[in-house]
Amino acid sequence: NLKRENLLSPEAIAKLDIARLKELIKPAGFYNQKAERLKLFSKFIIESGGLEKLKRVPKEELRKMLLKLKGIGNETADSILLYAFEKPSFVVDAYTKRLLFRLGITEKEDESYMKVKTLFEKEILPIKRNVHIYNEFHALIVEHSKVHCRKKPDCKGCPLAHLCRFNFLE
Repeated sequence: NLKRENLLSPEAIAKLDIARLKELIKPAGFYNQKAERLKLFSKFIIESGGLEKLKRVPKEELRKMLLKLKGIGNETADSILLYAFEKPSFVVDAYTKRLLFRLGITEKEDESYMKVKTLFEKEILPIKRNVHIYNEFHALIVEHSKVHCRKKPDCKGCPLAHLCRFNFLE
């Protein structure tokens, strides 16, 4: 809806009436919270000198800045770094944690965010040329988890079933 209305810039969102913003993002769910957070994030971008200026901020410094904003936690900060700023920061989500646990890579499904992030970033170094690898790897984990490694697993046809401690085919 924001794209259709040509309102995808921080400036447009900052100027947009909050009620209208809520209406436009309502299909995404939690629209009251998201509208407030989008306004705050847009204001942050504008007050920081814009996207281009923020792109020049070192990754760890920018991550700290993002984490100080209301409503931005580790996953959101890393998503912004990776997808918006094209900085190599691996995104960990529930799909990632579930898959790693079922494959026996982590000891518990609710492993700490930073522990899982560090596992990936030790193996695939967080350097600029690996941005596309982080992006693709995360997308593949999400797709795999939506098809096979759901809360209730669908192991039929799963290419990782032979590695999984929860292989329901056996």
